[in-house]
Amino acid sequence: MASTPDPMHLSSHHRDTLSLIFQHPVNRNIEWRAVLSLLDAVAFVEEHRPGRFLVTLGAETETFERPNDKDIDPQQVVDLRRMLQNAGYGPEVEDVEAEDKET
Repeated sequence: MASTPDPMHLSSHHRDTLSLIFQHPVNRNIEWRAVLSLLDAVAFVEEHRPGRFLVTLGAETETFERPNDKDIDPQQVVDLRRMLQNAGYGPEVEDVEAEDKET
């Protein structure tokens, strides 16, 4: 539950989740708990009702519902991609981090 931090300071777990979100075609094995952990690190997350989360990232606010099983659905992936990319998170963040590690 933080304001938008510098993308370069995400944990490896969060970077892995970010990578899964931006995979093409849509990865259908992205665990809700990993997504919620990532969102807690990069956005303001507030649970309004059990299983219903209001997420504010950058200028956008979106409601996400906890899925019935452990993985998020494809529409949630699309919504997350849009929000994350608009806030400066995306596949290019991974590329920059990989380059930084090599130097």
